[in-house]
Amino acid sequence: MTLAPSEFILNEDGSIYHLHLLPHQIAQTIITVGDPDRVDTVTQHFDSIECSVQKREFKTTTGAYKGKRITVISTGIGTDNIDIVLNELDALVNIDFKTQMLKPEHTALQIIRLGTSGSIQKDIPVDAVLLSEKALGFDALLHFYQSKTVRDQDLEQAFVAHTNWNPEKSIPYAVSASASLLKHFKTEAHYTGITATNVGFYGPQGRQLRLKTEDSTLNNKLETFKHKGERITNLEMETSGIYGLSTLLGHQALSVNAILANRATGVFSKNPANTVNQMIIAALDRIALL
Repeated sequence: MTLAPSEFILNEDGSIYHLHLLPHQIAQTIITVGDPDRVDTVTQHFDSIECSVQKREFKTTTGAYKGKRITVISTGIGTDNIDIVLNELDALVNIDFKTQMLKPEHTALQIIRLGTSGSIQKDIPVDAVLLSEKALGFDALLHFYQSKTVRDQDLEQAFVAHTNWNPEKSIPYAVSASASLLKHFKTEAHYTGITATNVGFYGPQGRQLRLKTEDSTLNNKLETFKHKGERITNLEMETSGIYGLSTLLGHQALSVNAILANRATGVFSKNPANTVNQMIIAALDRIALL
């Protein structure tokens, strides 16, 4: 069945609508970053650059690092942007742009998020690197898709009960990282845990400037939540969308987090740029071995 032009939207040059990319311009291994400027922070380590495209907040550069072809793309902030990026990346490899039909053979991408995050556990210090074993999304994104088969519903229900979750908010959803990517990246130096993906930076993460939050004890509830030996370790704004859509679309995903703040102790990194750069170099070396 041919996809309708209103559903599968292409630009005049034949590129996918938001990302402005053509299928040959991306690799099967994708690094996502939030900030468009961080694309260059990653690709400065590349041996060669093949192409670079930018439209709005979506900047994409494809090149090679130690012989490995890699694409780095900025997503902007939030899972609403992740919905665009993940669906369009998938379309670039799994939809025939000439016939506008689904390809008979599925291509799986490896998607690695290199991002920043804040710890909510006192024992996870700033400047640490944390791998997200699972993501717990407070956004509603995955509920717009048929997603029950990929979600950890026991974890979701336990969290709702523990926090006395306000029913006016979206019901949280939980999705796991790619087991193979997690195993490939994990070392003794890494922390691991459940990453909570928030729908905002201020109130949703318990910050109060001039506005009072609906639940002033939420961060404490997150910190004390435990389920089958797992705990929530950190807060950020994209991982749940990446894990949820990647799993539904048949891709592998892992979120690698540079911990720049510790919300439990009130400490912020004294050299965040160095922490992020060290995370990037270590991740690139692991990616080159995939």
